[in-house]
Amino acid sequence: MKKNKISKNWINKQSRDAYVRQSKIDGYRARSAYKLIEIDQKYKIFKTGLTVIDIGAAPGSWSQYASKVVKKGKIISIDLKEMEIILNTLQIKGDFTLKETQEKIKKLLTKKSNVVMSDMAVNTTGIKDLDSIQTGELCKEAMLFSKDILIEKGYFISKIFMGSTFNEIVALGKKIFKEVKVFKPKSSRKDSKESFIICKNLR
Repeated sequence: MKKNKISKNWINKQSRDAYVRQSKIDGYRARSAYKLIEIDQKYKIFKTGLTVIDIGAAPGSWSQYASKVVKKGKIISIDLKEMEIILNTLQIKGDFTLKETQEKIKKLLTKKSNVVMSDMAVNTTGIKDLDSIQTGELCKEAMLFSKDILIEKGYFISKIFMGSTFNEIVALGKKIFKEVKVFKPKSSRKDSKESFIICKNLR
């Protein structure tokens, strides 16, 4: 009964959500597209011809936005789940945390990447501290990987949760990059602990 009540609340929340409605109009697969759009409007990251790696890409709304704006560039999308095809993207189905998946990404690169972005999060347990720690570990893994494949002036964008690993992630960002910012888009729900770390220019 409780589960039904929760899912009913979720459905009601979704149907009232302006970003969910807008995503249907704009043809995005998820409302999360608008988080990346806001990040791009603020930090002016994407332009034609870039090479972009999208980690934890499913259902694909970040890759959809990237494919619109980088046009003749290259987008590599990675996720555990199968995704519907997105124009101008190469897709890898696999676990990003495995070495073999990371090697597959590197093999598809003909040159270093301009942007590595990650909207990865673990399946939530409802225990906020645990979710924050596990998602934080994914962010750190993606950040360390980006160090090897980004151009010197490249960008790393990742979801992070406010919690016990937050300071650790920001400190790691500052160790690897010259510029580190944390930003919470308007399209990120107020009751969500998520923010996004935007790192630029490798040290």
